[in-house]
Amino acid sequence: MNKSEFVDMIRTTRQELDAVLSQLDKQQMLRPRTCGDWSVKDVIAHIAWYEREMVGVLEAHALAGSELWELPLEPRNAAIHAVNQDRPLEDVLVEARLVTQDLLRLLPALTEADLTDATRFPGMPPDWIPREVIASNTCEHYPEHAAEIRRAFGIQE
Repeated sequence: MNKSEFVDMIRTTRQELDAVLSQLDKQQMLRPRTCGDWSVKDVIAHIAWYEREMVGVLEAHALAGSELWELPLEPRNAAIHAVNQDRPLEDVLVEARLVTQDLLRLLPALTEADLTDATRFPGMPPDWIPREVIASNTCEHYPEHAAEIRRAFGIQE
Protein backbone atom coordinates (compact mmCIF):
# COMPACT_ATOMS: atom_id res chain seq x y z
CA MET A 1 0.00 0.00 0.00
CA ASN A 2 1.47 3.34 -1.00
CA LYS A 3 1.16 6.61 0.92
CA SER A 4 -1.82 7.87 -1.05
CA GLU A 5 -3.74 4.64 -0.47
CA PHE A 6 -2.82 4.71 3.22
CA VAL A 7 -4.02 8.29 3.68
CA ASP A 8 -7.21 7.46 1.76
CA MET A 9 -7.81 4.46 4.03
CA ILE A 10 -7.51 6.66 7.12
CA ARG A 11 -9.89 9.24 5.61
CA THR A 12 -12.40 6.59 4.54
CA THR A 13 -12.48 4.72 7.84
CA ARG A 14 -12.80 8.01 9.73
CA GLN A 15 -15.69 9.06 7.46
CA GLU A 16 -17.37 5.71 8.15
CA LEU A 17 -17.04 6.29 11.90
CA ASP A 18 -18.38 9.83 11.54
CA ALA A 19 -21.35 8.48 9.54
CA VAL A 20 -22.21 6.15 12.42
CA LEU A 21 -21.85 8.96 14.96
CA SER A 22 -24.05 11.26 12.88
CA GLN A 23 -26.95 8.86 13.42
CA LEU A 24 -26.93 9.46 17.16
CA ASP A 25 -28.43 12.33 19.09
CA LYS A 26 -26.82 13.92 22.13
CA GLN A 27 -28.82 11.84 24.59
CA GLN A 28 -27.69 8.63 22.92
CA MET A 29 -24.07 9.82 23.02
CA LEU A 30 -24.35 10.41 26.75
CA ARG A 31 -26.17 7.17 27.62
CA PRO A 32 -23.96 5.29 30.11
CA ARG A 33 -22.59 1.84 29.44
CA THR A 34 -23.66 1.62 25.80
CA CYS A 35 -20.14 0.64 24.70
CA GLY A 36 -19.04 -1.69 27.45
CA ASP A 37 -18.56 0.52 30.49
CA TRP A 38 -18.39 3.67 28.38
CA SER A 39 -20.80 6.06 26.73
CA VAL A 40 -20.35 7.04 23.10
CA LYS A 41 -18.98 10.37 24.36
CA ASP A 42 -16.31 8.40 26.23
CA VAL A 43 -15.46 6.49 23.04
CA ILE A 44 -15.15 9.75 21.08
CA ALA A 45 -12.79 11.18 23.71
CA HIS A 46 -10.78 7.94 23.66
CA ILE A 47 -10.38 8.02 19.88
CA ALA A 48 -9.46 11.72 19.99
CA TRP A 49 -6.71 10.99 22.53
CA TYR A 50 -5.09 8.43 20.23
CA GLU A 51 -5.44 10.74 17.22
CA ARG A 52 -3.90 13.61 19.22
CA GLU A 53 -0.95 11.39 20.04
CA MET A 54 -0.46 10.64 16.32
CA VAL A 55 -0.69 14.38 15.56
CA GLY A 56 2.15 14.86 18.04
CA VAL A 57 4.23 12.18 16.33
CA LEU A 58 3.61 13.73 12.91
CA GLU A 59 4.32 17.28 14.07
CA ALA A 60 7.51 16.36 15.93
CA HIS A 61 8.49 13.75 13.36
CA ALA A 62 9.56 11.73 16.40
CA LEU A 63 8.09 9.14 18.72
CA ALA A 64 7.01 11.53 21.42
CA GLY A 65 3.88 11.73 23.46
CA SER A 66 2.06 11.20 26.69
CA GLU A 67 3.51 9.31 29.62
CA LEU A 68 0.38 7.18 29.44
CA TRP A 69 2.11 5.19 26.68
CA GLU A 70 4.23 3.67 29.44
CA LEU A 71 1.12 1.94 30.80
CA PRO A 72 -0.29 -1.32 29.44
CA LEU A 73 -3.33 -0.85 27.17
CA GLU A 74 -6.17 -1.35 29.65
CA PRO A 75 -4.74 0.88 32.41
CA ARG A 76 -3.91 3.49 29.73
CA ASN A 77 -7.47 3.43 28.42
CA ALA A 78 -8.82 3.64 31.98
CA ALA A 79 -6.64 6.71 32.62
CA ILE A 80 -7.83 8.34 29.39
CA HIS A 81 -11.42 7.65 30.42
CA ALA A 82 -10.89 9.06 33.91
CA VAL A 83 -9.55 12.33 32.52
CA ASN A 84 -12.42 12.72 30.06
CA GLN A 85 -15.50 11.22 31.69
CA ASP A 86 -16.76 14.46 33.24
CA ARG A 87 -16.08 16.68 30.24
CA PRO A 88 -19.13 18.16 28.51
CA LEU A 89 -20.17 16.44 25.29
CA GLU A 90 -19.78 19.63 23.26
CA ASP A 91 -16.16 20.03 24.39
CA VAL A 92 -15.38 16.44 23.45
CA LEU A 93 -17.04 16.81 20.04
CA VAL A 94 -15.22 20.06 19.23
CA GLU A 95 -11.86 18.64 20.29
CA ALA A 96 -12.44 15.44 18.31
CA ARG A 97 -13.29 17.40 15.17
CA LEU A 98 -10.23 19.66 15.50
CA VAL A 99 -7.84 16.79 16.23
CA THR A 100 -9.12 14.82 13.25
CA GLN A 101 -8.66 17.88 11.04
CA ASP A 102 -5.07 18.25 12.26
CA LEU A 103 -4.36 14.59 11.63
CA LEU A 104 -5.77 14.68 8.11
CA ARG A 105 -3.87 17.89 7.37
CA LEU A 106 -0.53 16.39 8.48
CA LEU A 107 -0.74 12.94 6.91
CA PRO A 108 -0.13 14.01 3.28
CA ALA A 109 3.26 15.51 4.27
CA LEU A 110 4.59 12.04 5.07
CA THR A 111 6.87 10.47 2.51
CA GLU A 112 6.80 6.85 1.42
CA ALA A 113 10.01 6.34 3.44
CA ASP A 114 8.39 7.87 6.53
CA LEU A 115 5.83 5.10 6.49
CA THR A 116 8.33 2.26 6.43
CA ASP A 117 11.53 3.48 8.11
CA ALA A 118 11.47 3.84 11.91
CA THR A 119 14.78 5.71 11.87
CA ARG A 120 12.96 8.68 10.36
CA PHE A 121 11.18 9.09 13.73
CA PRO A 122 13.75 9.54 16.51
CA GLY A 123 12.81 7.51 19.56
CA MET A 124 10.92 4.88 17.58
CA PRO A 125 12.26 1.36 18.10
CA PRO A 126 14.03 0.24 14.91
CA ASP A 127 11.86 -2.85 14.50
CA TRP A 128 8.64 -0.79 14.45
CA ILE A 129 6.99 0.20 11.19
CA PRO A 130 5.66 3.78 11.31
CA ARG A 131 2.70 2.94 9.05
CA GLU A 132 1.61 0.27 11.54
CA VAL A 133 1.94 2.64 14.49
CA ILE A 134 -0.22 5.23 12.73
CA ALA A 135 -2.72 2.65 11.47
CA SER A 136 -3.22 1.05 14.87
CA ASN A 137 -4.22 4.43 16.26
CA THR A 138 -6.41 5.49 13.32
CA CYS A 139 -7.77 3.32 10.49
CA GLU A 140 -7.55 0.09 12.50
CA HIS A 141 -9.01 1.78 15.58
CA TYR A 142 -12.03 3.48 14.00
CA PRO A 143 -13.82 0.36 12.65
CA GLU A 144 -13.54 -1.39 16.01
CA HIS A 145 -15.44 1.39 17.76
CA ALA A 146 -17.83 2.01 14.87
CA ALA A 147 -18.89 -1.64 15.06
CA GLU A 148 -19.32 -1.39 18.83
CA ILE A 149 -21.57 1.68 18.45
CA ARG A 150 -23.56 0.04 15.65
CA ARG A 151 -24.21 -2.99 17.86
CA ALA A 152 -25.20 -0.85 20.84
CA PHE A 153 -27.77 1.12 18.85
CA GLY A 154 -28.80 -1.38 16.16
CA ILE A 155 -27.35 0.72 13.36
CA GLN A 156 -26.99 -1.11 10.05
CA GLU A 157 -23.85 -0.90 7.93
